[in-house]
Amino acid sequence: MPFQAEPHLHHFYAAFLSALLPGLGQAVRGQTRQAAIVFLSAALLLAGVWALGRTAGPSAAIFVLMLLVLPWWALQSYAAWLPAPPGPLGLLQTLRIVWARAHDIRYLGALFFLTALTDLYIIVANPEYALTIFCSKPGGIFGMLAKAQSPTLHTLIGYGFMRLRRWALFLYLAYAAFGLLNATANYACFGYGRVRAVFLVTLIGFTLYVLRRRRCFQG
Repeated sequence: MPFQAEPHLHHFYAAFLSALLPGLGQAVRGQTRQAAIVFLSAALLLAGVWALGRTAGPSAAIFVLMLLVLPWWALQSYAAWLPAPPGPLGLLQTLRIVWARAHDIRYLGALFFLTALTDLYIIVANPEYALTIFCSKPGGIFGMLAKAQSPTLHTLIGYGFMRLRRWALFLYLAYAAFGLLNATANYACFGYGRVRAVFLVTLIGFTLYVLRRRRCFQG
């Protein structure tokens, strides 16, 4: 059955293609100019991430990939899916829809799920790994509980953000307050560290953004 006969399937197909290769979905829908812009933007972003990885290390590249490239990748795929063809400012129009429908909060929820899986992998792959809490690394049962709380809370927050639940906002704010106090204490004990500094700056910025979008949470 041709996709033109089923508009929803056509849009889903375009979004799927753009998820595989940025701009491909727009090209299938006949949006040649948008497809070229999206493809060139993807090439520039990926080249920037590669250059960053070469100069600052893989951790910095992964950080930028998660916070900048992946949201943009999802945005252009969503733009290819939207029923109304984007106009000259297609991605800007898509951003307005994403903002109005709180899809940015749902994306943050997906990031929490990804972080939970990463935490779980680190714990399983490195049983000797100990989480630093207020300048100490607890062992035994307390150390296990300290490590287990991270993937557990990330999963709960991720689910709540995906569903836009108000309790997830409060849970995140409590978790962020604990993280801020813990990171500040560790900073005072161990001094400057690039990872600690980036974590503090990111946590503050992330929390300010969530507070700015607090009206999205319901129920």
